[in-house]
Amino acid sequence: MSVPQNLSPDESVKRNLDAGPLIELRGVSKHYADGDVDALKRVDLAIHEGEFVAIVGPSGGGKSTLLNMLSALDEPTSGEVWFAGKLLSQQGSLDQFRAHHIGFIFQSYHLLPNLTAQENVQLTMFDTHPKVSERKAEAIRWLQRVGLGDRVNHRADRLSIGQRQRVAIARACAGGPSVILADEPTGALDRARGDEVMDLLDQIRKEDGTTLVVVTHDDRVAQRADRIIYICDGMLRAV
Repeated sequence: MSVPQNLSPDESVKRNLDAGPLIELRGVSKHYADGDVDALKRVDLAIHEGEFVAIVGPSGGGKSTLLNMLSALDEPTSGEVWFAGKLLSQQGSLDQFRAHHIGFIFQSYHLLPNLTAQENVQLTMFDTHPKVSERKAEAIRWLQRVGLGDRVNHRADRLSIGQRQRVAIARACAGGPSVILADEPTGALDRARGDEVMDLLDQIRKEDGTTLVVVTHDDRVAQRADRIIYICDGMLRAV
């Protein structure tokens, strides 16, 4: 989803606000019978194309469950999840939906240590790039874009912490997702590397028109967002 050349990123976001939400939660609740926990309680939330949204709140407040709803990794006990004006339950295979529309970035990276950087990036691309040559070319392109063009054939366990996070960013973006969901992407990084990672994510968002949703405990990260969502006890609160 590229930003039209005659629009600045900010103008593009403003235009998309008028187009309706990209992702919408309507009265979403999630109850876990194991532990008898109401992780979400009738949550209403709309996120628009091109937005940068930060989700903050205390541990156990519902942040991870909310992220799971937005990413279709879990289904609500009640309520509805909509994507681009269509019920998520009508999107067909949720595995294919995630492959084509959702990019994930995790604090712990989830890289396979015995694979090279470009092999790790290819792991999420089998649905979007069926040919090996296409996957390899796209993986290399994204590694170059995140500043790791000279680390393409380095094994993941030979990379620094900051480099591993950049590989994780490249992997999340390589399939051309509509939405990037990042769970504590700077949590394992020092302040300087954390700033570099957020600069990179914000640059990708603005250049590609991608929607960015970040769960964070870091107020510095949250303050960079267009909007901050605070969740506590499974309910959204005013910031």
